[in-house]
Amino acid sequence: MTIAVRPLARGEVAAAIAVMLEGSLHPDGERPDDPDVYWRAAEETTAHGGAVLVALEDGEVVGLCQVLVLRHFQHAGGLCAELESVFVREDRRGRGVGGALLEAAEALARERGCYRVQLTSNVVRTDAHRFYEAHGYAATHRGFKKGL
Repeated sequence: MTIAVRPLARGEVAAAIAVMLEGSLHPDGERPDDPDVYWRAAEETTAHGGAVLVALEDGEVVGLCQVLVLRHFQHAGGLCAELESVFVREDRRGRGVGGALLEAAEALARERGCYRVQLTSNVVRTDAHRFYEAHGYAATHRGFKKGL
């Protein structure tokens, strides 16, 4: 199978939501019946230099990744890429989909002039941690979150 990665198209939002829901630890916080909110998020991400990328096999959405581009105050105001919402359909894992998404996200970050790409991963996702480490990501920091 050939994997293509490109920015999300409006007509693919429902399929991307389905992939996300399958892998989400908190699906109750989602609104799958309101695809417009997700499309607006993708448009805003794009307007700020990032993208919501989808991985396709035979035209079918099998993975996604949001690439946020932010300007840091430190590192002389350099740009950094933050990866969020990295999901691959369960029946497509282990077939290169996730790696293709990471490669495309990293290429986008380089094109935008980012000095670093970073991500966080929930502590319970040990398989994901092995995946990221196998793709050159190092667990160099400890993350903290607080719900509002």
